[in-house]
Amino acid sequence: MNKLLFGTAGIPLSTPVSGTIEGIKQIKALGLGAMEIEFVRQIYLNESSAAEVALAGRQTGIALSVHAPYYLNLNALDPQKRRISQSTLYRAARIASITGAKNVVFHPGYYLNSAPQEAFGTIYEYTLEIEGKLEEEKRQINLAPETTGKLSQFGNLEEILRLCLNLKSATPCIDFAHLHAYQGFINTHKEFLKVLEAVESSLGKEALKNLHLHVSGIKYGHRGELKHLVLEESDFNYRDLLKALIEADAGGVVICESPNLEQDALLLQSTYLELKGK
Repeated sequence: MNKLLFGTAGIPLSTPVSGTIEGIKQIKALGLGAMEIEFVRQIYLNESSAAEVALAGRQTGIALSVHAPYYLNLNALDPQKRRISQSTLYRAARIASITGAKNVVFHPGYYLNSAPQEAFGTIYEYTLEIEGKLEEEKRQINLAPETTGKLSQFGNLEEILRLCLNLKSATPCIDFAHLHAYQGFINTHKEFLKVLEAVESSLGKEALKNLHLHVSGIKYGHRGELKHLVLEESDFNYRDLLKALIEADAGGVVICESPNLEQDALLLQSTYLELKGK
């Protein structure tokens, strides 16, 4: 049976001293298994500090991933802005590879004035160029486009799976809270299974063994995501999600983005182990 590792989006709140390496050590102390390094506003690691992070990851056995800056838009109206986003994603991926991260998560962009098919073509073109450059440099890193929670943003489940299918080194980042906010449902055991079946149907069984997932509570409106919430303060049915993951024999990493970070990550992990033991 495949195994899921649970962790936080960023440094745990309980980390005694701020810093990525201290955060990795705290993840280990908490009994969690993964951490996503958050380059939310800037790529704050350089090659030297990234190598130190890689050492900490190896020493603790913590599975690392990276989230590229949020401001990327590979479908920006201005071609220069698209190139800046492309350059930023490439730099994030290069540093991620040095940290030993398996995946670099990113939000591909917004539709703006483009039809969905046109946006797909533009985003695919720019992403393909990044993949080619990383391949030339023999970087061991997967590009992981994330499912969106906003109707204005590129990245519904079908688009993300299609993008990954057309790239060589890509894995989808399935954010189940975003899927719930985007469509107002996808919150039952049956619906969660359908998402996992879509992943397997598009990308193969191997993709189910190496999932990269985001989970949290979420507040949403008629245009989708508004903000993340603590699981128990939301309507998100995380128990049914975990049941579906177990039933599908899913493996990989579950990153918690709830405001209380490690508390909900530990809740997800303990619930998963409880359900798995039944």
